[in-house]
Amino acid sequence: MNWMRSLAIAGAVVLCALPVAVVAQVSAYAPTVNEPPPGVDTNKGFELPYEYRRQAVFYRTNEEPGTIIVNTHDRFLYLVQGNNRAIRYGVGVGRDGFQWGGVHRISRKAEWPDWTPPSEMIARQPYLPRFMAGGPGNPMGARAMYIGTTVYRVHGTNAPETIGHSVSSGCFRLVNSEIEDLYERVPVGTKIVVQHR
Repeated sequence: MNWMRSLAIAGAVVLCALPVAVVAQVSAYAPTVNEPPPGVDTNKGFELPYEYRRQAVFYRTNEEPGTIIVNTHDRFLYLVQGNNRAIRYGVGVGRDGFQWGGVHRISRKAEWPDWTPPSEMIARQPYLPRFMAGGPGNPMGARAMYIGTTVYRVHGTNAPETIGHSVSSGCFRLVNSEIEDLYERVPVGTKIVVQHR
């Protein structure tokens, strides 16, 4: 037991000895789960945990039916149905340092979208491809809905195991079957409320 305490203290000393900027950088960008690289599709045979599967739920809100509400803390996306009901989807959200909130509209929709990582993402992750055509291994997945004039999207994923985790650079990802369902229910112009607490 004493060796465990000594190890913990030694780890704390090493962490405290790091420059402040390094500690902040480590905590600011660390995802809560590892994900496969672009081009690798892990959807085949994956079973989404029950709590993150699409389901009708009791949900109180003053928002109009048809509104999308993303709760980044709980990692759920709600499509408001009215009468205190919503369809709930499990999502992957932005990792620490990449979480945000606000009210926007869905400005565009695309099936099997191409992926062009923004320059800010390439600066952080220079190993990323500069362009990837749409398809099963594409990190954007089967569908994408673009959020206002931001760089963020609600989209599918090539990494379903990341649903329910803080992994992205600010986008919201669903498994491909769930984004296909949501995509059919949501027109361009839909209000989207992103709640971050």
